Amino acid sequence: MTDPKDNVPEESEPQVEGDATNAQEPEDLIEAEGPDVEVPTDGPAAGGPAVDAANDLSPEDEALLADAARGIAEDKLSTEDRDLVAEMRADMLRAQAELVNFRKRVERDREANREVAIAEVVRALLPALDDLTRAEAHGDLAEGPMQVIGQKIRGGFEKFKLVQIGEKGEAFDPNIHEAIVQLPTPGATGQTVADVVEPGYKLGERVLRAAKVAVAVPA
Repeated sequence: MTDPKDNVPEESEPQVEGDATNAQEPEDLIEAEGPDVEVPTDGPAAGGPAVDAANDLSPEDEALLADAARGIAEDKLSTEDRDLVAEMRADMLRAQAELVNFRKRVERDREANREVAIAEVVRALLPALDDLTRAEAHGDLAEGPMQVIGQKIRGGFEKFKLVQIGEKGEAFDPNIHEAIVQLPTPGATGQTVADVVEPGYKLGERVLRAAKVAVAVPA
């Protein structure tokens, strides 16, 4: 007599739709029940080691999966039990991916908020930096304690990657220059900065203030 177990079709392990092998950079999203989530670049969802210890399965879950794996290997589970195990595994992988995505979004938001806060503080201090530049141009910072103070202030701004922009003779760029006057100049072949009225500043790649310049144009 044929063993009924021989007629039970062997279930293949269900695939999470849009897993890491099909994910597209840079977001690596998967289609799942509920909101879309990014597939972690490593960890069980990508077929590699876990992202970190905090994302590992609990000992209880590992024991359940181990028991289920033994049951499948020994062909002791019914079709319903096999489906349940597959569903539980898919749910755990999806939950892990959602946790990784949440952490990534929190880190991105934290960094963006930090950059905005620094930019606002530095922008508020630009008038004081302008006074320091004018004092230096008049020789007021040539010696004495003000020279040391000026160096410390500039050093503090440099730590946040504050860079002065706007140089005489460079090509006019509306992204970093604000033209306050145009000077028709014989022999000029393009728009160049003839003079810098007020320097501009960039913080990293963010333009805090465009440089106010006089622009030499063809006569």
